[in-house]
Amino acid sequence: MVQSIGGIAKYSATDLNTFAQELNQDGICVIRNLFEQKLINEWLEAFEKLFHDRQNQPGGLAPRETSRYYLTLPWVYPFANESVFANPVIMGILKRVFYQEYVMVQLGVDVPFQGSDYQETHRDFRPLFSDRIVTPLYALAVNFPLVEVTPDNGPFQMARGTHLLPREEGLQKIATGEIPMESFYMQPGDVMVRSPLALHRGSPNRTNQPRPMVVMGYAMHWLQTPKVDLTLPRDYYDHLPAELRQMLRCKVVEELSQQKVETYINFKY
Repeated sequence: MVQSIGGIAKYSATDLNTFAQELNQDGICVIRNLFEQKLINEWLEAFEKLFHDRQNQPGGLAPRETSRYYLTLPWVYPFANESVFANPVIMGILKRVFYQEYVMVQLGVDVPFQGSDYQETHRDFRPLFSDRIVTPLYALAVNFPLVEVTPDNGPFQMARGTHLLPREEGLQKIATGEIPMESFYMQPGDVMVRSPLALHRGSPNRTNQPRPMVVMGYAMHWLQTPKVDLTLPRDYYDHLPAELRQMLRCKVVEELSQQKVETYINFKY
């Protein structure tokens, strides 16, 4: 049973089993009220300053179609936070669906602005072998918004269960309405865990405010992920517990660069 202590939901082992079952079956689960509002406020304030700084740097932002951007978050406070990237609830779900060692490979933000449009319906990864063989969950995206996600500001849209179907079959079922393209509305503090193989798209932000959505990427230890990267300062990395150092696939540097150039590559398949 889900309990709320101090306004924050507490999840039991039974709840985690249910989330894992939803993830395997639907390709997505939503964990309500996982993070405190104070934490979200700190991230939002830091993000807004970072985005403003990146706007004024050559290559500081990666464009994703019209009025939609991606940026990698630096491994500094408040973004470098074990209670977020190694949150026990998130880790509990990942351990239930990944059957081998996994690593964290990504920490970034997707930001649609007014003027953005529907993305083409797509996947973020290819199947392991072919569409004729169902691919197990070998990579997952963990998303959480820094503002409320409404029908007007660009909700993430996904067709449940399409991670288990050949791509063309999934697209056909979406086109005929057999499987709806569902919008996911979220409050600050909510967290979404999803399969990047499920067919999905970004929708238009019709408001005059940006809609930042954090994405943390996790994958089986053997998966190569050249499209994303993590860079950690050595003083932070060296003070992490051994199990967290092992979980982070990252480059360790003496000091973080102040001139980040985004190397984002289109994920669409």
